[in-house]
Amino acid sequence: MSLNLEEKKAVVAEVSAQVAKAQAIILAEYRGLEVGSMTQLRTKARKSGVYFRVLKNSLARRVVVDTPFADLSKHMVGPLAYSISSDPVAAAKVLHEFAKENARLVIKAGAMANLVMSHNEVANLATMLSREELLSKLMRTMQAPVINFVRTLNEVPTKFVRGLAAVRDQK
Repeated sequence: MSLNLEEKKAVVAEVSAQVAKAQAIILAEYRGLEVGSMTQLRTKARKSGVYFRVLKNSLARRVVVDTPFADLSKHMVGPLAYSISSDPVAAAKVLHEFAKENARLVIKAGAMANLVMSHNEVANLATMLSREELLSKLMRTMQAPVINFVRTLNEVPTKFVRGLAAVRDQK
């Protein structure tokens, strides 16, 4: 069932709002994918904070015009599902993991601001650590010298107390 002009404008406005705050857009062809599998993919995307939508390519082209994702429009051919996310790794990871389980989902291309990525580049992006994981690693790295310094300072009185305890036990 086709959309009337008002419905098309509403869809373009909704998706444009998502693209405005997006860091990445990943395109995946879903030809031959069953409805149940597509529902699972939507659920996984929603849990990861990824906006996932099947959209007519003509409407998607209107959405990306005059955005950093404009170069992606030449890859918008065939039945495509669009994953839009403010965390580029999350969108790539959701689709990549799902594509490993379901051969019918094929990642066509992806884009980050002014950069179009091939299928292999999207797979590489999916294997990267997420933003939260990278931040936690950075924090652990920054805390390590402080923690080691505190342990070293604590060792001096601890050794003294152990020495006193050994003298007490000996007498």
